[in-house]
Amino acid sequence: MTHSISVFELVGILVGLSALFGFLNYRFLRLPDVIGITAVGLVFSVLMLLAGAVVPELTITARALVERIEFADVVFHGMLSALLFAGSLHVNLASLSRERWPILSLATGGVLMSSFLVGGATYGLVQLAGWQLPFIYCLLFGALISPTDPIAVLGILKLVGASKKLESRITGESLFNDGTGVVLFMVLLGLATGSAEASPSSIAGMFALEAGGGILFGMAAGAGALWMLRQIDSYAVEIMLTLALVTAGYSLAEWMHLSAPLYVVAAGLVIGNLGPGKALSKHTQAHLFPFWQLVDEILNLLLFGLIGLELLALDYRGGYVIAGLVMVAVVLFCRWLSVALPMRGLQRFLPERDERHTVTVMTWGGLRGGISIALALSLPVGPEKELIVWVTYIVVLFSILVQATTLGPLMKKLGMGGATTATDAGH
Repeated sequence: MTHSISVFELVGILVGLSALFGFLNYRFLRLPDVIGITAVGLVFSVLMLLAGAVVPELTITARALVERIEFADVVFHGMLSALLFAGSLHVNLASLSRERWPILSLATGGVLMSSFLVGGATYGLVQLAGWQLPFIYCLLFGALISPTDPIAVLGILKLVGASKKLESRITGESLFNDGTGVVLFMVLLGLATGSAEASPSSIAGMFALEAGGGILFGMAAGAGALWMLRQIDSYAVEIMLTLALVTAGYSLAEWMHLSAPLYVVAAGLVIGNLGPGKALSKHTQAHLFPFWQLVDEILNLLLFGLIGLELLALDYRGGYVIAGLVMVAVVLFCRWLSVALPMRGLQRFLPERDERHTVTVMTWGGLRGGISIALALSLPVGPEKELIVWVTYIVVLFSILVQATTLGPLMKKLGMGGATTATDAGH
C-alpha cells in the first residue's frame, strides 16, 4: 500500500535535510551558511542521481519527493513575503534616499536594458545552436534572470565589508528591481500565451498599476499597522500584527493585482524606520526585530537548501548544461552594461563621484537566486520551459557558489572593503 506524503511530512523532510546540510557544511566545508547549504544540497542531489544506477527506486523516490514541493509556489506564496519584509525591516530609509537616483535608474532602466540585451543575445545563440526557442521566450528568460535577487543579495551583503554607500545602492536595487522584472515577466508571459494586450499603453498601465500601486499600498498598510502598534504594548500581539501585515497583506496585494513583493518591501521600510521610538516600545523592539531576523535566517537556509535539491527534479540534458555555462558569461556582460551605462549617465548629477571599481563590484555582486528559478518554473509546460529552467538553474548556481564566495576577496583586492572572507563569514 503506497503511503501518500502529507504537507507536514514534506516540510519535515525539507527541514531535516536542510539542517543536515547545514551541519555537514559547518563541520567540513565551513562556507557561509546559505552558500554551504546550497553546495551540500547539490552534492546530495548528484549522489542520489548516481545511486539510481545501482538502486533505481532510490532516485525515483527522491525525485518524486522533490517534485511534490512546488518550488514556485513555496517561494512566491510561502517564503518571499517574510524574507522581503525581514530584509527591508533593517534597511535605513535615509541611506536609500541618498542613493535614490542610482537605485531608481538601476531598478527600472537597468533591468529593462538587461532584459532585452539578454533576450536578444539568447535568441542569437539558440539560432546558432539550431534550437527552437521563440523570441518571446528569449525575452522571458531575460526578464526573469535580469533582476538581482534580494534574498541572495541581502544574505551575502552581511558577509562582505562594503561601504555604506555601496551597500545601500546594491540593497535598494535588489529590493525594488523585482517590481520591474516580475511585471515585465508577467507582461511577456501574457503575450506568449495570448492572454495580454501588446499595446504600449496597456503595458505602461500595468507597470504603473502593479509597481506604483504595490508601493503605495505597502506604505498605507505599514502606516495603518504603525497606528495599531502605537495603541498597545504587548510584544506577542505586536509580532502577530506584523505577521498579519506580511501574510494577509501580501495575499490582498496579489488579489488586487498589485506587486506583492513591492508591497511587502514598502511596508517593511515603514515599520523598520518609523516604528522604533514612535510605535514600538524598547521591550517590543527587543523581541520584534530578533524575531524577524531569526525568521529571515531560517527561511534563507531552507530556500537555499531547496535550491540544491531542485537538481533532482530536472531531467539531465548535457547540451542545456553547456548552454547554461555560456549564458553565465552573457548574463554577466549584460549586467555590466546595464550598470555601467546608467551610472555613467548619472555621474554628472551626483554630489560625489563613485569609487573607481563600483561598476565591477555591482556587476559581480548582482546575485541571482530562488526568485529566478521560481519564475522559470512558472512557465507553461513545454520544450521552451525545460531549456529555460536548466539555463536559469546553472546561472543561479554560478551566482551563489562562485560570485557570492568570491565577492569579498574581489572587493578586498580592489580596495573596496571585503575584509570578511567567505570561509570565516557566517559562523
